[in-house]
Amino acid sequence: MESPSDQVDDRERGAVTVELVIVVPLVLTLILLIVQAALWAHANHVAQAAASQGLASVRVHGGTPAAGEASARRLLDRLGAGPLRVDTVEADRAADTAAVRVLGAVVPVIPLIELSVRAEARGAVEMIAPGVAGG
Repeated sequence: MESPSDQVDDRERGAVTVELVIVVPLVLTLILLIVQAALWAHANHVAQAAASQGLASVRVHGGTPAAGEASARRLLDRLGAGPLRVDTVEADRAADTAAVRVLGAVVPVIPLIELSVRAEARGAVEMIAPGVAGG
């Protein structure tokens, strides 16, 4: 007598193989998309940290845009070549505000997906207030 597991319908032979051929690439693509999203988030944090570091150098009394750009680039160099490829670091200083922008792209994990990163830090310029004579 044959057990139910021995009785395999000829129409279902190879069904598991077909299911795996469909499911495995979808699962791998989903995993790669999750990794790509994590790299984008990390690159965004790195760019924001560099912009904040640059702003700290621009906004101080006597600070310059060149000092802010150099400070942001130094931080990016110290962090190494991670998931962020920096295209541009820009710094501006006006009479009362300063800003630093970091523009770049994320290293792609999945071909044909290009994600960009843009971080900006903006703040007031430090000013020395004249002393008030009191009496």
